[in-house]
Amino acid sequence: MRKRVWIGKIRGMLFLLLALSLFSAPLAGCGLPEASGKPWIGENAESEYESGTDGETGEDGQIPVCSTEDTPPGVRDGEEETDAGPEEPETESSFYGSAGRYVYATLDGETQKVYDEILNLLMTHGESVRVSTLDTAVLDEAYKAVTADYGEIFWASGYVYTQYTKGSERIGLDFAPSYTVTQEEREQIQARIDGEVDRILADIPMGASEYERVRYVFDYLALHVDYVVGCPENQNIISVFLYGQTVCQGYASATQYLLSRLGIQSAVVTGEAEGISHAWNLVRMDGEYYYVDTTWGNSGYAGEETALERFVNYNYFGVTSQDIALTHTANDNFVLPDCTAQTNNYYVRENRYFSEWDPDAVGALLKEGYETGDTAVSLRFSTMELYDQYLQYMIREEHIADYCTGITSVYYVEDALQRVLIFRFV
Repeated sequence: MRKRVWIGKIRGMLFLLLALSLFSAPLAGCGLPEASGKPWIGENAESEYESGTDGETGEDGQIPVCSTEDTPPGVRDGEEETDAGPEEPETESSFYGSAGRYVYATLDGETQKVYDEILNLLMTHGESVRVSTLDTAVLDEAYKAVTADYGEIFWASGYVYTQYTKGSERIGLDFAPSYTVTQEEREQIQARIDGEVDRILADIPMGASEYERVRYVFDYLALHVDYVVGCPENQNIISVFLYGQTVCQGYASATQYLLSRLGIQSAVVTGEAEGISHAWNLVRMDGEYYYVDTTWGNSGYAGEETALERFVNYNYFGVTSQDIALTHTANDNFVLPDCTAQTNNYYVRENRYFSEWDPDAVGALLKEGYETGDTAVSLRFSTMELYDQYLQYMIREEHIADYCTGITSVYYVEDALQRVLIFRFV
């Protein structure tokens, strides 16, 4: 999907290398768990279906462990209830921090209560809990909300439920997580993750703004974590912090977790990107919501086959609902806001967004990047007309040499969909 074009020899032997459509051919199966050998922590969590069984009626209710891949179901037997009926669930809210979590706030009161019950059980590594609903759809919504709000939950992958009935009447519903490690193993892994996370976050400057904190996390993960299909534990944060390799689910979960450690509200969003299963984030900066796709921030995700140094691609940092919808389609697991703010979009915030013809301003940014050895200079334009005008002037007419004295070569990437030009100096 890429080609390199030799433009010719001009002004000090300048040549241009053209790479078309940075994300025109992303690697398949980003959101899908890959088969792998047994990691040191135990069985690798894989997507599957498990079923709950009604206590007296024997009807099976099938609940997906996650939303990516089907494998044969397992079965959890229901327990027969006495005439006294099931125990009532506790009424106290979770002592874990559901307050301030985005998805939690979008739920109705019944689902919030079930969310709290699920969260408490997961955090305490409990075996099962009688939840405050008889509706399996509410249970599923609450579970998906917890996993979207808490990207750090690596020790469970899905759940099983058991329904209890008397005759044709439902009288109780139990939730049991499908744990992938024991509590002791979880604590050992968590200690290793905490050490790595503390090291990563130690370099954030004191007093950093919300934008700066989000960008720090985005930059770090895009530059230091490789996109590797089939890497161990690629559906959770273990792959990110212990192996340095992951796929989109790992990137999104790690982004959410790091931002929560920094006091930034965010959630994991799942769906499709260009027809492939994918995950990204909804992030709140300075009171406004934006979308952030850390996976696509890693230039290596698009399969760049050049000897050039990896760079951070900011095309999907702080974007609007309109911009993300050009390539991404979210699942309907929870309500998403209409993101319209642009203040903390990378290109706007860094003064690299152009809405008028100003070649000297563009040239000054290119010159600065060229002279300082910046790994990438990315510019965005308000319209396709302006995008084409700058592309024609700087590249095809080779006026980039007017600003970058002595330049002999340049590599550039076009993203016409986002109206972005990325210049790489070699």
